[in-house]
Amino acid sequence: MSKDTLLVDYGHEDRDIYLHRVIRAAPFERNNHYHGTYEVYYQVAGRKHHFIKERAYNVAAGDLVFINKYDVHKSSVLGSPQHERIVLNFSDAFLGTDHPLFDPGLLRIFRRPNHLYRLKPQEQWLAEDLFRKMEEEVKNREEGYELALRLLVTQLLLFASRLKEAEVDAADDPLSPTHKRIAEVVRHINAHYAERMALAGLAERFAMSPSYLSRTFKKVTGFTLVGYQNLVRIREAQTLLGTTADTVASISEKVGFEQFAHFNRTFRKVAGTSPTRYRKWNR
Repeated sequence: MSKDTLLVDYGHEDRDIYLHRVIRAAPFERNNHYHGTYEVYYQVAGRKHHFIKERAYNVAAGDLVFINKYDVHKSSVLGSPQHERIVLNFSDAFLGTDHPLFDPGLLRIFRRPNHLYRLKPQEQWLAEDLFRKMEEEVKNREEGYELALRLLVTQLLLFASRLKEAEVDAADDPLSPTHKRIAEVVRHINAHYAERMALAGLAERFAMSPSYLSRTFKKVTGFTLVGYQNLVRIREAQTLLGTTADTVASISEKVGFEQFAHFNRTFRKVAGTSPTRYRKWNR
């Protein structure tokens, strides 16, 4: 197989509903990103490496992954590049309060500390059957298919809520001492993103040399230290733009940018538009 095989492509990951299934034959890595929708990732075949929020995971066939909205994540090749996966994204509005079966508790799985669930064969069959039914609905688009999708997503979340909150086997856990130390750095940046963070100061705080910290952080997370801090700052700026009446300049200062021009450039690079336009679209 020399080309990717697209099986399903419906909607958009930043809109109400998105369903995407693909078989990849060549190496493919998804850049560091986040979005305002919930994501469910199912590995049909092959393996992938994922960095989600503060942890790294080796994802194998039959694994189900839950990523909360605005959690920074990245996927990369693990072993052979050939794999098949399903991605489902949906918004708060998609399963909002007007949905007759809406229950806020169904979203609790996205806030659990562990993002990966290694399904047993019977559980794999149940999950794959629900995804199959979703695919049939978006392909056929018969009357009421959007309601059917909402019901199927609700059913998937109910199934997921009953999964035991247990870690994967230790032998499969990629959280080596190095990964755990970098996770501590990530948590520190998440909590103190608005502060000035010199590389030397971070390295001293976590008992690493500056060069080792810089190199290892990039290897584990896919980010540079500055790149990750700026991404967290812009994510917070997006929240403030959509939920407060603060001026853009004030928000720039609150999230830690010393120069307004730097904030504008970084915001455009991350969000693909200016802060003013982003606010207009998201108010």
